[in-house]
Amino acid sequence: MARLSVITFAFPAFVALAAVLSAPVSFDNGVHTLTKYSTGTTFVAESFKAQSYNDFQISDGVAGDAQSEANAVFVDPFDGVDLSTVDSNTVQTMNTMREAAESAETDEFDPQIEAASGSEATELQNGKIKNKVLKLTGEVQVLNIKIAQAQAKGEDTSDLESDLADEQAKLETNIATDVKNAGQVSKGVTVSS
Repeated sequence: MARLSVITFAFPAFVALAAVLSAPVSFDNGVHTLTKYSTGTTFVAESFKAQSYNDFQISDGVAGDAQSEANAVFVDPFDGVDLSTVDSNTVQTMNTMREAAESAETDEFDPQIEAASGSEATELQNGKIKNKVLKLTGEVQVLNIKIAQAQAKGEDTSDLESDLADEQAKLETNIATDVKNAGQVSKGVTVSS
């Protein structure tokens, strides 16, 4: 009888402990929340679709919400997913999209801002900041995936984690600028295909 009461108590406690240990762990530094999943669902290949820059850009509209807009593109599609299971084609697609945002910055935003003045220059500058948040969010997510994959293989991640810290710092700076400009008009650019 005593053995039965120990089992009746131990089993629910074990189930509760397993649930706690499998829950996502979040790190919140006050600006950007990074969630790493020790377990999660396996990523379904091709569930993250390639898009042209004009289709995923976030610069049009108003400043102030770039973080959640960028997360919708690069982070939210992986919510609850074990990042170590993301396939190499998806990582390449993410890199291609991030590079498109980087090219939009240097090839379109910079010259247009230089040629503009007054409110148009301000609107383009706000759009450029939102674009930087987009680009850096993509970079940070790719690094998170690479770190998860390396950890799953038992590989050293110190170089990747150093890169992540650098990119995260840049991202936080640009998020803070976007938040500071909240409510101001933001103007995007069109990239030729």
